[in-house]
Amino acid sequence: MPEKLHPNVARVAEVLRSHDVEGDVVVLPESVPTAVAAAAQLGCEVGAIANSLIFDADGAPLLVLTSGAHRVNTELIAGLVGAAKVRRATPEFVREHTGQAIGGVAPVGHPAPVRTLVDTWLGKYDVVWAAAGHPHTVFSTSFDELLKMTGGTAAEVE
Repeated sequence: MPEKLHPNVARVAEVLRSHDVEGDVVVLPESVPTAVAAAAQLGCEVGAIANSLIFDADGAPLLVLTSGAHRVNTELIAGLVGAAKVRRATPEFVREHTGQAIGGVAPVGHPAPVRTLVDTWLGKYDVVWAAAGHPHTVFSTSFDELLKMTGGTAAEVE
């Protein structure tokens, strides 16, 4: 890992250490803005990639950590969280609530906690990979660690 990490990545690494997450941040040679790109560089199944998707749930941020093999059903998750409307957030909304840019949003390291749903499908993998705050960084973790470090709720999101 380079000596000087991007501030977002350094913040994510600190949160991982504070939660005793076993995986380390990995800096990849190319940007991985999609689950397919990440899986190709990591040599894993696309389903083992934990996409961090921020939604606007009646004006409040909602993070859905979904398997790269799934698409989120916004009507389903609106019902799960009791929102009248859930829609994909704008890049500005994402940055405002996470401090991170789309393509590198980590499940942690945000300025304030974000309500989180974790796709139960991720529990099928011993190791899952999530973005670490920048499009060139990821970290390995597990379904249980994702739940613990985010304070998230396990849910079927597709």
